[in-house]
Amino acid sequence: MPGKNAEITVSFLGPKASFTHLAASRLFAEGRLVPYTSIPECIEAVSEGAVDYAVVPIENALEGSVPLTVDYLFHDAELFVAAEVTSPIEQHLLVHPENADADGFEAIYSHPHALAQCHKFLYYTYRSTPLEQMTSTAAAAKMVSELPERAIAAVGNEFAAKTYGLTVLERNIHDFHFNHTRFFVLSRAAGKLGQPGHRENAKTTLMISLPADDRSGALHQVLSVFAWRQLNLSKIESRPLKTGLGDYFFIVDVEEDLSAKMMQGAFEELEALGCSVKSLGSYYTYEG
Repeated sequence: MPGKNAEITVSFLGPKASFTHLAASRLFAEGRLVPYTSIPECIEAVSEGAVDYAVVPIENALEGSVPLTVDYLFHDAELFVAAEVTSPIEQHLLVHPENADADGFEAIYSHPHALAQCHKFLYYTYRSTPLEQMTSTAAAAKMVSELPERAIAAVGNEFAAKTYGLTVLERNIHDFHFNHTRFFVLSRAAGKLGQPGHRENAKTTLMISLPADDRSGALHQVLSVFAWRQLNLSKIESRPLKTGLGDYFFIVDVEEDLSAKMMQGAFEELEALGCSVKSLGSYYTYEG
């Protein structure tokens, strides 16, 4: 955590004008935002103390969880969630002004999740156009701005269009109207971010590995730990443990603060069942 009068530094998936940049700006308007080219680099920056916080995408309403973020937090990083930001996502087709009247494009670039979110539009409108993956939507927009001699396009947000001087050729090309992304704000120390404007109730994210003996009904027992205590789970998802086929850990979002008595009891029961529990801490949700 930064000192009382120190400037807050925040890593985000760049370059400037990415959706992650917008989420970071929501909470750290007065901070120094530092772009990185990949999610692991953002996370390592806060792990190594180069920045105070990292803002990374964790889940999209259309494409689901971001596996790279989830796996890195489970296997490689010992960090805590200080806050989450939920932001609406609007995807547009962006082109260099010199190519606004082009008959077609040699390729369309964007982050793989953005391309997937716009699958129907891209399939039916640009079926024969290659789709090329980039590290972020902003990186795609930046590249298009730097290559006016090529008839290429990017999928990204309007902030990226303004930042890089691009023309919005088609608006709101995502397949479904409700397109939102959750972003985690990561910190080396457990504790909630103190900014005002959050939802009233805190929630907690846990990563749970089942007992090694792989007994029948183990997952049911884990869920019962929360059910009889009336601890609401807003999310449960499995990810491979990377130790063998059929081995998983579970990501659970609980609508309760970690300090609550029922949560403490749940932890004790999970340990009694032989589960391994990694807590990412309790945090508040902010609207982006």
